[in-house]
Amino acid sequence: MTSLPIAAGKVQLREKRLQDAPEDYAWRCDEELATLDATTPLRQPYDEFLRSYEETLLYPSPWSERFAIDTLDGRHIGNCMCYDINTAYGEAEVGIMIGDRDYWSKGYGYHSMVALVDHMFTETSLRKLYLHTLEWNNRARKSFEKCGFVVIRTVSRYGLRLTRMELPRARWLQIREERLADLRQGRTRASNGTSPTSHETGGKPPLT
Repeated sequence: MTSLPIAAGKVQLREKRLQDAPEDYAWRCDEELATLDATTPLRQPYDEFLRSYEETLLYPSPWSERFAIDTLDGRHIGNCMCYDINTAYGEAEVGIMIGDRDYWSKGYGYHSMVALVDHMFTETSLRKLYLHTLEWNNRARKSFEKCGFVVIRTVSRYGLRLTRMELPRARWLQIREERLADLRQGRTRASNGTSPTSHETGGKPPLT
């Protein structure tokens, strides 16, 4: 696998570490973030969460890859992951959350997802990535579509209506250079301290 961190536009993806636990716990307890992630807020006491968190870091699953999302100056603003990796079918699910509200609607989610997709298709033999987002979350869906994902169908889970979206490797190879060019442009603006354009942000909330 590619050595970490992975520099990608305005963000870099790195391995998760124990120091991330307080922020991850706060984000998982946040009701608004839980709603956007189609789940319920975490009610587990922090000490129990920390024990489980440390065990996950010590004994990671071979069927998932988890990354922290940092800004270029090293601020931890969210997480992304690839999970339910099925090598027999050559597919896996992806997910992302920008937990730090200071970085909502500024293109950080888009850059992070492009980085994750490119990493998984470059460093593994996966043939397809997919995700599920809430049916009513139009902004998230549009941002995923910008990354290259295509709406497949609507599914129901636990009383929620979710949109399944997929991105085959062949399609990614067709659009890869254009998407990576977006990241290079965004990195230049971030390095120069220039605000992103409306085309980059799209007024988007955190992607889930």
